[in-house]
Amino acid sequence: MKAVTWQGVGRLGVESVPDPLLLRPDDVIVRTTLATVCGSDLHLYDGFIPTMQHGDIIGHEFMGEVVEVGPEVRRLKKGDRAVVPAVIACGACFFCKKELYSLCENTNPNAHAAEQVYGHSGAAIFGYSHLFGGYAGGFAEYVRVPHADVGPVKVPEGLSDEQVLFISDALPTGYQAALFAEIEPGDTVAVWGAGAVGLFGMKCAWLLGAGRVIAIDQDEQRLELARRHCQAETVNFRSLEHDGQTIVERLRDMTGGRGPDRCIDAVGMEAHGTGFGRLYDEIKTRLKLESDRPFALRQAIQACRKGGTVSVIGVYGGLIDKFNIGAAFNKGLTLRMGQLHAQRYVGMLLEKVSKGELDATFPITHRMSLEEAPRAFETFKNHHDGCCRVVLRP
Repeated sequence: MKAVTWQGVGRLGVESVPDPLLLRPDDVIVRTTLATVCGSDLHLYDGFIPTMQHGDIIGHEFMGEVVEVGPEVRRLKKGDRAVVPAVIACGACFFCKKELYSLCENTNPNAHAAEQVYGHSGAAIFGYSHLFGGYAGGFAEYVRVPHADVGPVKVPEGLSDEQVLFISDALPTGYQAALFAEIEPGDTVAVWGAGAVGLFGMKCAWLLGAGRVIAIDQDEQRLELARRHCQAETVNFRSLEHDGQTIVERLRDMTGGRGPDRCIDAVGMEAHGTGFGRLYDEIKTRLKLESDRPFALRQAIQACRKGGTVSVIGVYGGLIDKFNIGAAFNKGLTLRMGQLHAQRYVGMLLEKVSKGELDATFPITHRMSLEEAPRAFETFKNHHDGCCRVVLRP
């Protein structure tokens, strides 16, 4: 089969690799019909996530048709269309029983490595380095999906692949971001990052009772998506730099001096900033003196009103510098964060999409074949031609 493989920092290949096999009685094999390049994939591409190996099959956001079924699988049968959550969970451990699926104790065969880095290991993730299990990802013609009675969800007839694709990751991640923000009726919610996750976080903020939503980004075309599809007020931080005003100052102006009630960091470890802070983080990461650039996170903490909540859903992988814990402490902020507990939300979100209550297709701006994956990554990374999300079709 054909698959997209990691060949080193900034390099991908489309290669012929062996077809996957059923290894456990609760496995299924899925023929990929659609996948999408996520901002988290760029962290692999740019070398921010360790333990990648030459030839690793990447991709964690995908769906497809079930073509082989293990003897213990009960929820799926051959021929079913299924959307596959990015996180692999066993469904039976202490954390899975609490619906904290991204903290699963049983699916990461390299748990010892994650424990050395983080103290404890979380769940495995498709196509996301050996630190997170080393599982082959979804940028391939076929994928082995373990624990098939826990993860994949059957897609109802009448829904297109594009309507449900983002239920694999971006849509539930946006929902979890809004949920972690602890939104109360009428709250002002500021979202850093107008990529797909941030955009879905904005839409879900309204579902949870927000009174205002403010989108923060540097890409005007993505901010237009936020205005048009998420009814968001927008702030372009590049334009602010020219006006001599900071994000924190603008958000105070927009909220009567108080600051947003809830702030969502949907950017994560490769945040872009302005001024001295941008140079500081870029130099520190290049010299390996910090592993992540926390520019958006610092701003969210500084901007959030006293007693508010900062929800961190953008991925962080290592160590950051100049973390403003004093601001968080003295303002009495609540910080909530973590990888996606996908299985907790996918059924509910699929129902909302089925009923027409949520449109999950609007971030799609580009469609390419699997063989075009290297070009897709460059298009996505550099926002060429107004790119928000690229979908790949094998």
